[in-house]
Amino acid sequence: MIDLGKLTTEQRNPATTRIDCCPTEEMVTIMQAEDAKVSAAIRKILPEIARAIDATAARLADGGRLFYIGAGTSGRLGVLDASECPPTYGTDPELVQGIIAGGEAAMFRAQEGAEDDLTLAEKDLAARHFTKDDVLVGIAASGRTPYVIGGLRYAKELGALTIALSCSEGSEIAKLADIALTPVTGPEIVTGSTRMKAGTAQKLVLNMLSTGTMIRLGKVYGNLMVDVKASNHKLEERARRIVMQGSGCSREEAEAALRKADGRAKLAILLVVTGCTAEEGRKALQESRGHLRKAIHSFTTDCPKSADCQKEG
Repeated sequence: MIDLGKLTTEQRNPATTRIDCCPTEEMVTIMQAEDAKVSAAIRKILPEIARAIDATAARLADGGRLFYIGAGTSGRLGVLDASECPPTYGTDPELVQGIIAGGEAAMFRAQEGAEDDLTLAEKDLAARHFTKDDVLVGIAASGRTPYVIGGLRYAKELGALTIALSCSEGSEIAKLADIALTPVTGPEIVTGSTRMKAGTAQKLVLNMLSTGTMIRLGKVYGNLMVDVKASNHKLEERARRIVMQGSGCSREEAEAALRKADGRAKLAILLVVTGCTAEEGRKALQESRGHLRKAIHSFTTDCPKSADCQKEG
């Protein structure tokens, strides 16, 4: 039996032992002070996060995929991060996938016993044809969830890249993985409620991991999400603005370029900045593996219409 008292995330927080007696404003002041510790915990592991981003991007560039697995809050955070990649970066839904113990129903209601099964993650990963070319991020605040442990063991046996995200020192999943991301956020405001500080830390780290990976894959130009999928009116307007901001063109020019580019902001920027044809632009982007800056420079090193290119010289 696991001694929960030895886990950082299960210890009692001395700063909040009388939080139930506090006036409400004092209560939320204490909460905010504890939440402020999350950023400092993440700052300590930035080198490991950077290593995880580079390793993940390398796998995905060679045809691999990124998987998150977890149970409860940790699983939900993985599913959330994965589900936001297609609309933000125009990725195939298969590229980044989130798997939660207990399946889709567990997103809305706890599935008793699912997280305690050591073999269930292997079955879930096998069902998605997980291979040695892929990346698995096991997420567990305590670092000892059997479902996540089983998934990481299976991934390692295949030779896949394994990353562990936990919030307790010396966790079991950290010992298993190739790269351990361990932002130690300390005891929770409400003892054991890891949806709070630990959950916030996990969300921030996952934001960094997926965003950094997409930047390395050429999904961002400057700070513009040039592969955004314009699937609604708001995103269509965002695509127009991205073309205008990325190329310095007018709204009318952006709309015309987007029509030529079949709505693809990245290609539209390339058309405006270089004056190339849509066919030439598609070829350049293919040769640059989707990196817009490289595609622009394949035509010319002097891009007067692009402020970003001017800065690079």
